Parts: sequence; C-alpha cells; structure tokens
Amino acid sequence: MIRYIRRAAALCLLLLVALLLNAARIQVFQADSLNHNPANRRLTITRYSQPRGNILVGGKSVTGSENTGEQLKYERTYTNGPLYAPVTGYASQTYGTTLLENAEDDILSGTDPMLAPFPLWNEITRSRQPGGNVVTTIKDSMQRAAYNGLAGRRGAVAAVEPSSGKILALVSTPSYDPGRLSGTGSSVTDAWQQLNAAKSRPMLNRAIRQTYPPGSAFKIVTAAAALDTDVVTDPDAATDTPSPYVLPGTTTTLPNEAEGCENASLAEAIRVSCNTVLAELGVRVGLKGMVDAVGKFGFNDTGLKIPSGVAKSNFDTEMSDDELALSSIGQYDTTATPLQMAMVASAVANGGDLKYPYLVNRTTTRDGSTVHRNGSRTYHRAMDPRTAVQLRRMMVDVVERGTGSNAAINGVRVGGKTGTAQHGIENSGRPYAWFISWAQAPDSAQPAVAVAVVVEDAAANRADISGGGSAAPIARSVMEAALRD
Repeated sequence: MIRYIRRAAALCLLLLVALLLNAARIQVFQADSLNHNPANRRLTITRYSQPRGNILVGGKSVTGSENTGEQLKYERTYTNGPLYAPVTGYASQTYGTTLLENAEDDILSGTDPMLAPFPLWNEITRSRQPGGNVVTTIKDSMQRAAYNGLAGRRGAVAAVEPSSGKILALVSTPSYDPGRLSGTGSSVTDAWQQLNAAKSRPMLNRAIRQTYPPGSAFKIVTAAAALDTDVVTDPDAATDTPSPYVLPGTTTTLPNEAEGCENASLAEAIRVSCNTVLAELGVRVGLKGMVDAVGKFGFNDTGLKIPSGVAKSNFDTEMSDDELALSSIGQYDTTATPLQMAMVASAVANGGDLKYPYLVNRTTTRDGSTVHRNGSRTYHRAMDPRTAVQLRRMMVDVVERGTGSNAAINGVRVGGKTGTAQHGIENSGRPYAWFISWAQAPDSAQPAVAVAVVVEDAAANRADISGGGSAAPIARSVMEAALRD
C-alpha cells in the first residue's frame, strides 16, 4: 500500500514540477512575445489606460487626451488638426500611429525606459510612466502662413533654418483632422474609408512622402556641380551653348521658353532659367560628377529621418547623355520631396554646409524635465563655400531682376529660384509650380530661413511663370513670418 502511495506522490511531484516549468516558460521565456502579441487585449487596454503625452508647438500643446469612460479609456484629441496633421500624424485606437505619433510613440505612451526614475524600473515593476512630451521645432506663425498660402490647393511647403537644420514649417494640403481617426466604432471606420477614397489624398504627407519632378528649381544643384568641378570657372562668362540645344545622341532639340539663352553665362541662365545652358553643363559635368553632387544635397538617400521617414529623392545613377541632360534640368526621372528642395536652398544659404534636418527639438517627462535634446549636425558639405557665395548672388538676381520677383521683401535680401515641372502623358498635365528661396534680414549675419513650395495644380503659360506666380508669393509669406519672429 505504501508503495502505491509513494508512486502516486512521485507522480504528483512530477506533475507539479512540470506545471512549474510550464509556468516559468510562459512567464519568463515567452513573456515578451505574449505581451506584444496583437491578440493580447490586456496590452491594448493598458496602452489607453492613461493620457498620452503631448506634442508641442511654440510651447503650446497641439494634442490632448479625452477620458471616454470606455474600456479603452483615453482617446487622442487634436487642436487645429488639419494645420498640424503633417507634423503630428494620427494616434488611432483602430488604425495605429503615423508620423511623430509613431516615431515618438515610446515617449508619448510612457514606455520609454528613459522616462523611468531608475534604470530597469519599468522592467522590474512591469509598469509604465506617465506619457512624456515632444517639443517640436515648428513655428506656429510660419506653419499658418504656409497653410493659408496654399489655401487648400494640392501642394506642400517645407521651411528650414539653414544654420541648424531645424524644420520651421511642414505643411501639406489638402489636409485632414486626425481626431476623426482617434477612437473606435463606425464613425472612425467611415472616416477612414472616406479619407482613403478621396481623390485629393488628404492623408498623404506631400512635404516629406511625395516626390515631384523639381523642374528648373533643380538647376541650382546643376549649377553647384558645374562650379565645384570647374566646368564653369567664371559664372559671368559666356558658356558657348547653342539655343535650341540638340540632346546628345538624338535629333531631339531642347528649347528655351526664355529669350537670350544662346551662349548665355551661367548667371544669366539662372536668372532667366535657360534650359539649354544647364542641360549642356550637366552633360559636361558628366554622370559621375552629377551623381556625386546630388548625393551631397541628399538625393538618393533612403535613410533620411526627421524622425519620421522621408521618401527618397531620386537622381538616376545610370543614364545616357540625353537622359542626363534632361535630368540636369529637373526632368526625366529626377524627383524630389519639398523638404529635399528646402535642403537645396538651405545649403546655398549656409555657405555650402548642409545641416541634417530635424523636427523634434527635445523630448521631456510629463513635468517638463528633458529626456533627450537634438542639436545641429552637418549632414554633408554640399558645395565649396565659394560656390555657395556665387549661387547666393545668382539667386538674389532671380528675385531682383528675374523670374522670382514675387518673392521680394522690402529691405530684406532674398534669393530664389522658380521652377515649373511638366508631367503626364506628353506633358498633358497641368505643371507643378516650384519656388525655392532663402531670406536674410539686413541686421543679420546669415539667412534666417530656407523655403521650398510646390503647388500641384498651378496654371502656366510658359516655364517658370507658374513657379513665380503661384509658389513665390507663398514662400514670401513664410519668409516674412520667419523674419518677424
């Protein structure tokens, strides 16, 4: 009898050990995967059990949290949602997060270990801290100037402080209210379907996620390459360029909309925007030289983050000479985000030193103690300082005597470059209007802001009138706002 009791006891002990081992397997080895399993409802409930941290512009919060009294307790709210949607993105209980709401989610949700009072505190206590805050580099006045200037038209504006890389404005229109996606239920589902079905694509962040042919605005990059490689040694000397220009290896002629482009100097070609001069200069620089030059401005970089990911601006690395000629005037397969083109203007404005663009000034705890601070750092030396000085003079000439007169500000040194990019089958689509620029106050040692504007549905009778007429006034408003602050 005792023998059977011992066997039963041994079996029970074995089962107890197996139970303990299984519990240890689940609680220790599988804990992390189970905690992050999308089917784990507790994770979602915990995530929304406390208010989310806020995103700040100019010291004021443009986000909030509302107690709904439901199982998923706190729902995201937005102040001036459409104005700041290209900055904040959305935080939805149904559809997840985008843009800053996504890139800084650990801070905003309170799960970042840096928010804890002691190292490993969250892991030991299995708790989360109150959501921290994200302080942006955006200036409210500039954001509003850009948003009001676009007036709902399809387009985007990006503005950067050349000396630091701070992004001062980031606007995309038409926009949307991210608060419509915050919660759950049929109203959120309906809003999601409506926004995704809209032909105007309001949830597309055109400032950093959409690329466009930059047209003549790209000629600044080609001019920098020509000067840096000594293809052009004197920007005021004749370039011995025919007009019209026959694309290499073809019988196709490239015309000019402007007059006086035959044998025009580089400075004159930038002022009136001669296609022929810049196309031939691009071919003279050569494919390798152009690829090297554009890379210094940020083209072909697939890893640019601000901290949200930025779409790659493209310049082909394999082309025939005729394709290179077109690419050198911002056509063919050359494409750029508005942020990329603001970086082009910024590099010129900052003496050739291109700073890495960033959108978050610092992150903090709920009570305002700094967790992490971003600072200025060089992205690339985009061009020789002497080249930058020459390009600044040319861009000023564009505004004072050329196609960019609508960007002029009394008493302020403004440099700019217009651009009109054709698109569609046989260029049947209405051209994209571009304007890139920078502005320097008379009492300042360096430019305060660099701006890029693109308007998708601009009317144009000739190349560059669209950029000067549709985009330049918007850039002027944004620059004026920057100089007032």
